[in-house]
Amino acid sequence: MIGRTIRYGSALPVLAAASMWMTVPSHAQNRGVYPLGMSAINSGVMPESTFTCSTQFLLYTRDQVKDNEGHTLPVTGNHSVILDMNTITWVSKERILGARYSASATLPFSKNDLTSDIQGNLSAGSGFADSYYLPVILGWSWNRATVRAMYGFLAPTGRFSAGANDNVGSGYWTHALSTGQTLYLTGNKRLSLSTLQMYEFHTVQEGTGVHPGETFDLDYSLMYSPARTRRFQLQGGLAGYEQRQTTAKTGPGVSVAASEDRYTINALGFAVLGVFPKRTSVGLKYFKEFANRATFQGYSLQVVASIGF
Repeated sequence: MIGRTIRYGSALPVLAAASMWMTVPSHAQNRGVYPLGMSAINSGVMPESTFTCSTQFLLYTRDQVKDNEGHTLPVTGNHSVILDMNTITWVSKERILGARYSASATLPFSKNDLTSDIQGNLSAGSGFADSYYLPVILGWSWNRATVRAMYGFLAPTGRFSAGANDNVGSGYWTHALSTGQTLYLTGNKRLSLSTLQMYEFHTVQEGTGVHPGETFDLDYSLMYSPARTRRFQLQGGLAGYEQRQTTAKTGPGVSVAASEDRYTINALGFAVLGVFPKRTSVGLKYFKEFANRATFQGYSLQVVASIGF
């Protein structure tokens, strides 16, 4: 059945996060902590397996710097972040409020690099990054829709020191409320629309006293399944992400101008997902950013895989 096959790949959008804090001066804030785009496919679907292991290789690279009005600044260089996200998800057989209960933990490794064409390498860091935990995931399923509601928190387990140029962590805790939805637009479930919304609540950064602005995140996709059997399914379509800074960044050393800035991120691309026997799935996503404000702009390439037990 097509509905059952889709669920085999549902570990791919399992929510996880790692620090995307730029390792330029520690007062800088250019993005939230959620790795954008990673939950764009099947956002509302809960895994069927009791245990699911997934890994995601995420590359974000940017070679443009946008000001608060969206103009490209005359700065040459490159900023890149590579994330290796390893997630274990457990799904209970019990139900709460009519929903299946689940929990997950994500242990990430990160490598980032900021290079100037004039000054060379400005900062770089690699190692174990901030880990993300979802102690509460509730999933509801109907004939034409699935919905998840989640609470999670990002723990500052990655290395961070104020003023250092090799940080891989954010230096602060983040609490996140999120929800994902997948709507099947046709009776045979070949065409689906998925969205995920998250709101990030950041605490004060250790060592700087800076409170980052809060962040709203949106992932989405419109996927079609042109090929399907009882043992294999292929999905492909459009995918994108958005991110908005919603409140001011405040704290010691934060100028009025910096506090008034609000980063805006937009991206559109494509996604392909293949689901194979034994609840194994692999996928590829590509996103091209556009019309960003108060942040870097570039593209993201993401490779994902999961297996259920």
